[in-house]
Amino acid sequence: MASIFTKIVKGDIPSYKIAEDENYYAFLDIFPLAKGHTLVIPKKEVDYLFDLDNETLKGLTAFSKRVAKAIDKTIECKRVGVVVLGLEVPHAHIHLIPLQSEADACFSQPKLKLSEEEFKEITEKITSAFV
Repeated sequence: MASIFTKIVKGDIPSYKIAEDENYYAFLDIFPLAKGHTLVIPKKEVDYLFDLDNETLKGLTAFSKRVAKAIDKTIECKRVGVVVLGLEVPHAHIHLIPLQSEADACFSQPKLKLSEEEFKEITEKITSAFV
């Protein structure tokens, strides 16, 4: 059975797409810790990040860097944090979280509740800066 992220890549489930190429897909987390919290995934469904082949892992890291640079240009933050947990969805992924402090990357804190307009505005801002 396909993961929720594979269904997002296929377009079966809508997402706020930030960037995409033939191998990777980035989209806003719908339960964000901060405005601009983005998930970056390989399109190939592999459960565990460290089970990715070396080329896919390198590509995921490079693609994530490009997305993080776009977030950094458009979302006010001190730094874009990188978090890999891998327990919540059986599909390798990286969280890119705009940070003001380390506490902003605490997954036990309450998630933001954003409107569809806010999600769309954030998507447009980050997407416009993606190179």
